Parts: sequence; structure tokens; C-alpha cells
Amino acid sequence: AREYMRKWVEKPGISNMTSEEKRILLARLVRSTRFEEYLAKKWPSEKRFGLEGCEVLIPAMKQIIDIANSRGWIVFVIGMPHRGRLNVLANVCRKELEKLFNQFNPDLTPEDEGSGDVKYHLGMYHRRTNHLTNKEVELSVVANPSHLEAVNPVVCGKVRATQFFNGDSEGKKTMAILLHGDAAYSGQGVVYETMHLSDLPNYTTGGTIHIVVNNQVGFTTDPRFSRSSPYCTDVAKVVNAPILHVNADDPEAVMHVCNVAANWRADWGKDVVIDLVCYRRNGHNEADEPSFTQPLMYKRIRELPNVLNKYSAQLLAEGAVSQADIDEEIASFDKIMNDAYKKSTAITKMKLTDWLDSPWDHFFECDANKVPILRETPPTGASDSVLKIIAETFSADPPIKVHPGIKRILKGRKKMAEAREADWALGEALAFGSLLMEGYHVRLSGQDVERGTFSHRHHVLHDQDIDGKVYNPLQNLSSSQQKYSVSNSSLSEFGVLGFELGFSQHNPNSLVCWEAQFGDFFNTAQPIIDQFISSGQDKWYRQSNLVMLLPHGMEGMGPEHSSARMERFLQMCNDDEDSKYEASARISSCGTATGRS
Repeated sequence: AREYMRKWVEKPGISNMTSEEKRILLARLVRSTRFEEYLAKKWPSEKRFGLEGCEVLIPAMKQIIDIANSRGWIVFVIGMPHRGRLNVLANVCRKELEKLFNQFNPDLTPEDEGSGDVKYHLGMYHRRTNHLTNKEVELSVVANPSHLEAVNPVVCGKVRATQFFNGDSEGKKTMAILLHGDAAYSGQGVVYETMHLSDLPNYTTGGTIHIVVNNQVGFTTDPRFSRSSPYCTDVAKVVNAPILHVNADDPEAVMHVCNVAANWRADWGKDVVIDLVCYRRNGHNEADEPSFTQPLMYKRIRELPNVLNKYSAQLLAEGAVSQADIDEEIASFDKIMNDAYKKSTAITKMKLTDWLDSPWDHFFECDANKVPILRETPPTGASDSVLKIIAETFSADPPIKVHPGIKRILKGRKKMAEAREADWALGEALAFGSLLMEGYHVRLSGQDVERGTFSHRHHVLHDQDIDGKVYNPLQNLSSSQQKYSVSNSSLSEFGVLGFELGFSQHNPNSLVCWEAQFGDFFNTAQPIIDQFISSGQDKWYRQSNLVMLLPHGMEGMGPEHSSARMERFLQMCNDDEDSKYEASARISSCGTATGRS
């Protein structure tokens, strides 16, 4: 790895750009810069969390996508905070500008069901041709609330699912690009939780490209008060990810760093971090006054020309472009925006479905009166012959040497099956197994789920003499069954639940389960539940088939482990009596021999 990086850094002329590459970079800077200027002029009092001070982010992202696309990647899933989101939607993903501009109209109401969300939280999905590579790309920006880094595991889970269902086992077609702010990247624990999933066999995506928009300030807090590490990116050292620091006011250096990052991801299949050292020309938002708390910093910032003006002057001095070329590029994009604005004024209703980040065809459809279409529930039973195969396989002696206690458990399962009875473990196995035999993928993830917290499940059996040799009965039901993924996770709730939520968004015809070690442990994943699960469909029309399993029981293990706080979920799913929308979650409380689930 050291020699690899040396080749990219020390080889003479390695970062040189051709005249055509410089012109493309200039054109992308024009779009990034003029877009923010246009919004500021049209809606001067609106919060938009603009990109001023880091306009080079747009050319940087497009460069990464171009390089990766040229090397075979097709699907790019993007997670980011709100700063620069509108610019990314417009200039990286090519969201129709008229649909973006109409989000500034306070009088528009959604044409479809749901509450919607502020424009700088919205996501999208788009498929288009990359004109530089002439190859297809699929771009998805995942909707995210103001919990800046909460989207990280969701993106990684969505990428993992896309890879799984597309047969991309090596992660050579789909990748994640995560954007971060400097203060959030060093301060939010979910960053650490997500990065620790990067090399785990059932969670890896083959590497994520991280871009830190390093404003050198967090809202109003100086770095000397917001982190103990020298750099905001030091958390990435826990997985030995390369960290590339670059001056955002040197666009050609940024392009070279993006080349290095994209090729590292392609060649090594590991995370890589770009520290884009920039500044925030405005305050935390356009209505904020940053000089209250950073007076000297903003005195200096006000004196700085923007990066477009600096780079234009550089290319003029080199003779790479003329002033007429620059003016033509600016005029061309200004016309595009003006035409889109005129179209936006004719729009009288907004569609939340225009902002779907994970579309499922034919789900949540409404009739002409906007009443949800209720579809007939398909048969959910299984035949005796199928259940018999599952029960026999689940209770049979495995082809490995197992613990004597396991033999007793298997014998007990066999007796129950013969008596046509089932406990929690056998009932769950029958449910999972019947789905697998019908061709539906089942994924079970969480702390200690392979054995089960209560030593009841035992879906992965371990050889007592050979380290690492295991047997999974539910993966051996038939030669035509779908894959069963069951995996112990890292000791994380926030990160892993977010990952499984992302995984569940890809394919409705699957069963994705996250199980807490004890039911009350969901509370350290509460932001995912509050911001994504309970409200995601209403805010973002988001679709998910995630099932949360929260085992708990009155077993003398203290007040926490005796309750999964069902009342919280009931409260979150409660709607105002005047609302016409139904709850987007279903809650089931099941009695078992151990307790409640």
C-alpha cells in the first residue's frame, strides 16, 4: 500500500492535466458556483445550506464517479449532510432544476400522501448516461435528517443489498460515497461504528470513499474545542484507511487526489478518505452571522476570491482558455437555470415520489382520489411437506462434531416436530425456512444472533475440534433455496440497525431482521428509529421491509432487560385524529417460553 501511494504522489508529472481536462474542470466549477449564486439571488432569505467556500466538491464528486465508472462501477449510493445537498442533486445527479426550484415555493402542497421534508434533507434516484465514459450510471442520494452522520450505515447497507441482489460479490459494480463535515466526522460515534463494519464479512461493501468537507469550524465551535485529535479525519486510522489532505482552493490538486481515491477503491477494495480543507463563506446557514463567534476567521474569508475566479485567472494566465470561453460557459448555464425557473413557476403541485431514493415499483400506489390501493394479501401458509423438510433438517445430526448440549437441543427439536409442536426457535426456523424454499432471501443480523441471546436459536453450529468450521442447517434445506444470511454483528446498535434499514430498502421481496441482544438495547439506536423508521415513509415516501426483533422477559435480570418499551413505538406510530395517514409500522408482541418478543 505504501508503494502504491508513492507511485501516485512521487512520480514526476503524475498530477498534470490536459487542456481538455482543465476545461471540463472549469465548466464544472462554473455550474457549482453559479448555481449557489442563482439561489442566493432568487431566494435571498431562504436557508439552503449552500456550498460557498467548497465549490470544488462538485467537480471532485464527478471526477470520482467518472474514474470509477470507467473502471466498471455502475451504481453509486451517496450519503451526505445538508450542506451542498441541493448542488449535489442538481449538478452531480442532474435532478431536474424546475423540480428543485419549486421546493422554494411555500404555497405548493404534495400531490401524493405524506408530509414531505425541507429541501436540504431530500434524496433522489436517477439513471443516466455518463457523457465522458458513454456508460450508464445509477445515482442515489439517500434522504437524511439533521442528524448529520446517521445516514452513513444506511448507505452502506443499501450498497451491500444492491451488491447482493445483483450478484456483485466483490463490490465491483456498486460503491458508496459518503460526505461528512469536519466536526461531525470527528464527533459522531456512528462514524466509528460504521467504519468498523467495513471489513466484516457480512457487512463489507468493498470500500467506501469518504469526502470530508472540512470547514475548519463546526457551527460555531472551533476545532480546538470540538476534538482532541490533530485532524478531524483521525478516526479513519482505526481501519488503516489512507487519508488524503488537500487544499480545496487548488482544484487541480483536488482532481488528482480524487483520481488516487477512486483508483485505490478499485484496486484495494478498502475505505479511503479525502480531507477537503476549505472554508464556509457564510455562517451555518445563510441567515446566520458567523462573526459573532469567529470574527478573525471571517474577516479573512471575506477577503478571499472564490475558487472559480482564482482558477479562471490561472487558466487565462496559462492561455488554456480565453475570457470569451469563460463568459460563454457562464451564460450557457445561466440560461439553463433561467429556463428551469420559468418551468417551475408553472408547477402547481409537488410530488414526493419525485424524491424517492429507493423506488419500489407498484408499492404505495393511490387511485385517482389519492386513496391508497389495498392489494390482496397473498397466501402465507406452507404445506406439511415443506414444514417437515425444514423441521427434519433443523433437528438432524449435523456433519460436524458438535457440543453435547447441542445434541440434546437437536433431540428436543425432533420430538417437538414429531408431536407437531414448536417453541420460539423451531417456529422461527419454520418461518425462515419456508421463505427460503420459496426463493425469498432472509437476512438476520445483530449481536449474538447466530446462537441467540437465550441460547435458543443455534442457527450456526460450531465444530468442537476444528476452529472456524461451522454448519448452518437452514442453508442446507434444498438445492434450489435462496441464501440465508445470519451473522453476529459488531457490538453496535445505532450503526448495525442503520445498516439493516439500508439493506431492507433495496428489495421488497426479502425478509430483513435486526435483533437486539435484549429488547431494551434498541434505545442506543433511537435516532434510526425516530428519524428513519417511524417517519421515513411520511417524510420521504421511503419504503422498507425491516423487522426489528426485541427479545425481553421477566426473568430477574433487572428493569431494563424486562421491557422493550413497546409504549414508545406505539407513541411514535400514533397519528393525529385529523390525519388521513395510517401508521407506517406494525407492532406485534408475542409470548414465548422465555418472555416477550
